[in-house]
Amino acid sequence: MKIAVLPNLSREKARYHTARLLDCLKNIGVDICMRSCFQSVFSGQQIKFCDNLDLMLESCDMIVALGGDGTIIHCARHAAAFGKPVLGVNVGRLGFLAELEPDEFGELKRLTSGDFRTEKRMMLEVRYMEDGCRKKSTALNDIVVSRESVAPMPDFHVESNGQTVCEYRGDGLIVATPTGSTAYSLSAGGPIIDPSLSCLLLTPICSHSLLTRPAVFGPDAHFSVQTHLRTPGKALLTIDGEIFVQVDSSRPVEVCRSEKIVRIVRLKNHNFYDIVNEKLGNGRNEP
Repeated sequence: MKIAVLPNLSREKARYHTARLLDCLKNIGVDICMRSCFQSVFSGQQIKFCDNLDLMLESCDMIVALGGDGTIIHCARHAAAFGKPVLGVNVGRLGFLAELEPDEFGELKRLTSGDFRTEKRMMLEVRYMEDGCRKKSTALNDIVVSRESVAPMPDFHVESNGQTVCEYRGDGLIVATPTGSTAYSLSAGGPIIDPSLSCLLLTPICSHSLLTRPAVFGPDAHFSVQTHLRTPGKALLTIDGEIFVQVDSSRPVEVCRSEKIVRIVRLKNHNFYDIVNEKLGNGRNEP
């Protein structure tokens, strides 16, 4: 088995835990590859360092992402492009998408015996105009269309499959997958959705209306989001909280389900609701 290890060394103790992870993988007989930029940090170990990220991911059997949720989401988009499963190791704060904590590396031995499963997670495809060019990207969690911080509150017109869904004034809106329902959408008042479902979630952000509420749509919904600014400017498109694009507000942002999926590796015997209760709390007052 060949595993590509993609760590975020900016996290506290990430270098230490990455070194531990590499030792554990070598002890179970796994071939390890990493990007060449990590060679000076982990030199002297039995690791194949690669200059070309795409070639490295194409040749591996699995990706291990070590960091917080942002790191795992970033790596998951790369994994989806090459059809590779991704295993998340949490050295961040929440680690909602992570399967292992740093004290659970003993579970890694399950990889070589095949004693693991994968969960399929749907993704979004978003199309937009930037500087006169038509572009597209994918998202595992969500996309957000919003105003820039100093702009007046805009109006949003949302269509699905050519029919008007809603028109409202607010700070923005979120289109999320079930995976993303526990992220920004949850903070904005959206529901938690089981990630085994295929659906799209539309959540307004600070809507200036008592009647505008989050809504769940079928997997074949195609959204067209038109932003109407009251002063000249551009709308802000945020993809998975990582990619920020100033988009032409005269052209709609289009969102639908992507043909690509992410496969999340599961080593432990727990389910989605165990993770929700552990990470987000279950309403009980802890001592």
